[in-house]
Amino acid sequence: MTAVISMFGRLGRSFLGMVSRLGDATSLSSASLGLLPTRPWQGRHIVIQMFNIGVGSLVIIALTGAFTGMVLALQGYYTLAKFGSESMLGAGIALAIIRELGPVLGAMMLTARAGSAITAEIGIMRVTEQIDALEMMAVNPRARIIMPRIIAATLVLPLLIALFDLIGMGAGYLVGVELLGVNPGAFIAEMQAKVTTHDINTGWIKAVAFGFLIGVICTYIGYRATPTTEGVGKATTQAVVLSSVGILMLDYILTSFYL
Repeated sequence: MTAVISMFGRLGRSFLGMVSRLGDATSLSSASLGLLPTRPWQGRHIVIQMFNIGVGSLVIIALTGAFTGMVLALQGYYTLAKFGSESMLGAGIALAIIRELGPVLGAMMLTARAGSAITAEIGIMRVTEQIDALEMMAVNPRARIIMPRIIAATLVLPLLIALFDLIGMGAGYLVGVELLGVNPGAFIAEMQAKVTTHDINTGWIKAVAFGFLIGVICTYIGYRATPTTEGVGKATTQAVVLSSVGILMLDYILTSFYL
């Protein structure tokens, strides 16, 4: 009986700790974003972060999009050929990439490449007391460090996802038409007929939501990291894991609303 009570006690403390951290992250991010219109305006730092996050992630996004489109073409053709529906390959690739795989895989790649860097960078600032130095100089670290990175991730990810979608569909076309022999006219015609504005909007909404989620989680964990080298390492790992799980959970929620 004592062991059962102890187990429920640990679960309760863990749950309360999770709720407390969720509230802290919400408070920190909302307070940081509320500083956007205040002076001095951080537009220059937002642009710098957009460049660092976006340009630095172009290669991994392009490669992931290309191989995703090629794999979808191979697997889709194998499945559709059993039903004599090879002409639907273009529509299947486009819908899968635009609605699901583009936003989710693109966000995962951004988390692995840029999200981890954001957390590590802010954590190192905490270790080297750069954040304390900003406060001593009357510079709000939330406005200088957190807010630009959240906004940059939110703005950049939709653009990266658009690139992912275009490259993925182009790679799927090359494999489907040039390698597997699908009729090019049918491939393009079915893609145009089946992909609607609603599908495109769904992908854009997911991209914006995922970018905001990555920005909030990675900046928060880095800002609250234990100021040691070991603490920064743990914080970086935790940021990638939590962001990845959060992306999958949010994807399910958004998909259920935008079917």
